[in-house]
Amino acid sequence: MNYTLIIFETADDFAARTDPARQKAYWARIPPYLKALTDAGVFVGGAGLEPPATAATLTLRDGQRRVQDGPFADTKEQLAGFFIIDVPDRDAALEWAARYPVTPGGSVEVRPNLKPMH
Repeated sequence: MNYTLIIFETADDFAARTDPARQKAYWARIPPYLKALTDAGVFVGGAGLEPPATAATLTLRDGQRRVQDGPFADTKEQLAGFFIIDVPDRDAALEWAARYPVTPGGSVEVRPNLKPMH
């Protein structure tokens, strides 16, 4: 069954991505995790996301499309990326989520994917 591990990070984590003093350490923690997923044969896909300021949120109100620049909600945690994994059950998905190198203030949400409708 496929599960998506949804990675949330703080604004400070996003700042670390481009801070010359912190970016090497920030980015160094991801490849070992991705390698472990790949070596275990559970990696299906995923991607890191650009900072929330680059987002656009589309809503439909009174039959009209409206676009809001930036994220829809202002929160402490911000969507940073995701991994899709193929594992037997929720417990296995939670085990992989626990192995993600989450930063202080960040979190990993585990959610089963809908099965394709034919």
